[in-house]
Amino acid sequence: MNIAERYASLRAEVPPHVTIVAVSKFQPLEAVREAIAAGVTDVGENYVQEAGAKLPGLNVRKHFIGHVQTNKAKAIAATFDMVQSVDRIEAGTALAKGAAAVEKRLPVLLQLNISPSERFGCPPAEADRLAEQLRALDALDLQGVMAIGPITEDPGVLARAFEIAANVLARTGGGTLSIGMSGDWRDAVAAGSTMIRVGTSIFGPRPAPRVSK
Repeated sequence: MNIAERYASLRAEVPPHVTIVAVSKFQPLEAVREAIAAGVTDVGENYVQEAGAKLPGLNVRKHFIGHVQTNKAKAIAATFDMVQSVDRIEAGTALAKGAAAVEKRLPVLLQLNISPSERFGCPPAEADRLAEQLRALDALDLQGVMAIGPITEDPGVLARAFEIAANVLARTGGGTLSIGMSGDWRDAVAAGSTMIRVGTSIFGPRPAPRVSK
């Protein structure tokens, strides 16, 4: 299948209330344009340098889904419409400063760590405090929670991890639960996901990296 066919198949299976973020990491501009022509409305990128070379001028909502380095927060805030990966107050403060510099209120998600193999993310026990701190920053608009599920063949382990994310969202507030990727989005939707982040399910195999971080 080509990109248009893969996206149509995915969109037909994903419930209409769930936003599909097409992860275009390392994908060429031509592939992103093809996805947009097929109906993609939201695109996710991990690296601000790659996004800056590829996304300007594209009529899509741009999501930053990579780790927020504070020295790149100003560029991230200026380039993206949403930052899904705020896992500490230092990142939030730097993003708020960058957003204020370009006179925008930046939608963000609090990134949780619900996987033992994941390096980044706020521990669930600390999420309430971080959410409170982020909401105190006028230039940020905290809209919910993002998490990366554990790598496991056990559906019970995955379900429990996603349940943690859903429970944190219920405690901290917001309307967006961004959980689920190409390999586990069905489980995520069953757990209440309102946004999934998928790459290979739309673009096919990811090309080798061609840019620096």
